Amino acid sequence: MTGNIDIRALGQVDTIVHLAGASIAEQRWTALRKKEILDSRIKSTELLYQTLKNNRHNIKTFVSASAIGYYGFGGDAKVFTEEDKPGNDFLAQVTRQWENEVDKMSALGLRIAKLRIGITLSEKGGALKEMAKPIRLRFGSSLGTGKQFLSWVHIDDLCEMFVRAIEDENMSGAYNAVTAWCTNEEMTKAIAASMQKPLWAPFVPSFLLKIILGEMADLILKGSKVSAEKIKQAGYRYQFPNLNEALNNLLN
Repeated sequence: MTGNIDIRALGQVDTIVHLAGASIAEQRWTALRKKEILDSRIKSTELLYQTLKNNRHNIKTFVSASAIGYYGFGGDAKVFTEEDKPGNDFLAQVTRQWENEVDKMSALGLRIAKLRIGITLSEKGGALKEMAKPIRLRFGSSLGTGKQFLSWVHIDDLCEMFVRAIEDENMSGAYNAVTAWCTNEEMTKAIAASMQKPLWAPFVPSFLLKIILGEMADLILKGSKVSAEKIKQAGYRYQFPNLNEALNNLLN
């Protein structure tokens, strides 16, 4: 990132959608990678803030990506809502700091909407593509205990949520961009059924994943239940409210 924005690019723009941020899953979490994950979110938001603060513009709305990692990891009983406080792990603190930078935009008189994105199901990349690879090769298996919760959303629903956040002037603050939750075991079995592939019986043990991935193993060994009630109350209607329908759409 050069640290500069050509203000002319904002000449006819009234909404900014901020999606920038280094991937949390592409590389092992070394100290350097952790810094890159944090800085890519904080510094890009700071740059946008300073650019808008110091120049004339027509921006009225600022919609930012965030993540359900904000909450940290929960147990079987806890269901996180937008009112819950952030967690204490690395991703929770990254997301908290990112949202704090985004919230500064309100001082410029902008409407702020933050979408805390869940596990996004897409045929083009992300979690689903990685989970489907071994299943396609008939080596698919649940990870760890298989009981960790995944709060998921179909990519088409996620895109439509962003569109709604742009267009609906009543939307402000944080919204959980999720559809529902299931366990890792349930997700794995549903993917296998959609692909008509068998599963390899043993679960992939947690200790092996920790050896391979280090701290990043938390992404797949831990999870949380996250409520979608607020975005439903905002009027969003899902295209793919059911996990099997979502997977069949993406995998067949």
